[in-house]
Amino acid sequence: MIVDDAVPVCSRAGCRAPASWRIDWRNPRIHAPDRVKSWTACEEHRAFLSEYLSARNFPVASVPLDPDAESAT
Repeated sequence: MIVDDAVPVCSRAGCRAPASWRIDWRNPRIHAPDRVKSWTACEEHRAFLSEYLSARNFPVASVPLDPDAESAT
């Protein structure tokens, strides 16, 4: 979600913090391998959102929104 002049906001319900991570995922039961969905996450909710998706056996990758930030996980 983007709220203020292209500043991405965390996708966690109720969170309005600026996002610093993009979480790429897909549901392999309904999405082709080339179909990837993305959520944005603040530092506080990055682990929660990634674990939520991983618990459902969805392929997940976290990528910093700032390309100069730490490496992807």
